[in-house]
Amino acid sequence: MDLTSFLQSPLSLLAPIVAISLAVITRKTLISLMAGIIVGSLQLTDFQIADAVRYLFQAFLSVFWNEGPNTSSIFILLFLICLGVMTSFISLSGGTKAFGEWAKTRVKTAQGAQLLTVFLGILIFIDDYFNALAVGNISRPLTDRNGVSRAKLAYLIDSTAAPVCVITPISSWGAYIIALIAPILMSHGVTNVTAFSAFIEMIPMNLYAMVALAMVIASAAMDINIGPMKAHALRADKGELYDSRRGEPMGSAEVKDSDKGTVADLMVPVLVLVAATVTALMLTGAEVLSAAGQPFSVIGAFENTNVALSLLAGGVIGLICGLVMLLRHKLTASQVIRATLGGVHYMMGAIYILILAWVLIDVIGNLETGGYLASLVSGSVNPSWLPALIFLVSGIMAFATGTSWGAFGVMLPIAGDLAAATDIALIMPMMAAVLAGAVFGDHCSPISDTTILSSTGASCHHIDHVVTQLPYCLAAAGISFFGYLVMGMSGSVSEGILAAAVLFIITILIFRKISVSSRSQEQSIT
Repeated sequence: MDLTSFLQSPLSLLAPIVAISLAVITRKTLISLMAGIIVGSLQLTDFQIADAVRYLFQAFLSVFWNEGPNTSSIFILLFLICLGVMTSFISLSGGTKAFGEWAKTRVKTAQGAQLLTVFLGILIFIDDYFNALAVGNISRPLTDRNGVSRAKLAYLIDSTAAPVCVITPISSWGAYIIALIAPILMSHGVTNVTAFSAFIEMIPMNLYAMVALAMVIASAAMDINIGPMKAHALRADKGELYDSRRGEPMGSAEVKDSDKGTVADLMVPVLVLVAATVTALMLTGAEVLSAAGQPFSVIGAFENTNVALSLLAGGVIGLICGLVMLLRHKLTASQVIRATLGGVHYMMGAIYILILAWVLIDVIGNLETGGYLASLVSGSVNPSWLPALIFLVSGIMAFATGTSWGAFGVMLPIAGDLAAATDIALIMPMMAAVLAGAVFGDHCSPISDTTILSSTGASCHHIDHVVTQLPYCLAAAGISFFGYLVMGMSGSVSEGILAAAVLFIITILIFRKISVSSRSQEQSIT
């Protein structure tokens, strides 16, 4: 079979469909990702097994080496290891246990623990990777203490990572998006607004991000648990924070907590990690601006920053701080070595999944899956349907490819072209719909790196996180789709936002009733 029959065709969806379907059915993430990679590799090599093996070897090698060291991937993986070892040091020093005891006297309910997690997720808006791992490590002792399931914690982390980053101009996401939309606006003669101003203008139009944030706040405040999340909540009520039948989840600490630690043993390394990472982000961006002879600006620095290098720099400094705090307790060398090895092992599950996800995303890119999905909206479509359809296609693309940034790169120019060809007044809502749809698809995708890291930060089985989060994501997406329909048909952004807000309130009331009744029924049975 000719390779061209797979490229930008329905057959290009086969690899992601295999990976995602198997992951949901078997709950074996590594095997499922590998199956998708093998299927895609066979397609790309016309089912020549020897060629497919060579392609696979090159694909895995390219994660680490591609005409030189692939520093972006390597630095991210090293950052994960640094964070794992730092977390192990914090546990050995007793910081995690001390924080739990401290929080016990101040946050005494599951709702309080969840709301604090959401607050931290919104506060740490710099980068989604950093958000997922930092918030998870800070909040996990508190949510464990208050009987919040790890699956719920993963949902709280994931829904305050990308949705916050995508509407924050001073973030790695904001800088990337601003850099993408600037040439789009220029090419279509939209000169009355700057790229930065356009980004700010699109924030309320990014319905999925706004609805997802509102939903996670409501779910935390009301302790709403629906769908598969109910089973995890009921188990957590009995002291089982994750499905123990499936073994230890990713990120499960293997170091026994000390009883002699203090809150400072946890907070000082984490605060140093945050400060060092933010500083590194600014410095690496400022260095690029200086080399180009441009004046320093915060937005400019974030637009040109080296995220991977900054994360690694912050991780190394945070790790050193964690080691210094640990050595205050006069531990033996063997204890420190065991903690170090335990910290490395702590992150290996996430590293394996992340590497496979990157390879699969590369395979899907070579199959031009995104191009096929983008072509679905390039035909003759009623302009009033365009924002909703753009949202839907962007969501499917991000879900199938596992990357919202990839969907941004493909769909934002298409949204601009479609608006210019139909009604240029729709360019802002349509680009906002791309951002919203891409985050939605990324949230639902088992092969998304952000989803993987949210599972890791929460120490939750990955597929449990994907399955339990799905009802909340689908509900937020349905509300957003309806809002974009109203926005397109009425030609009014405010009417679309109002329609989404009304539907959101109705949905939350229904969810609340379902959650309360199901838990009451279970308690009456027991």
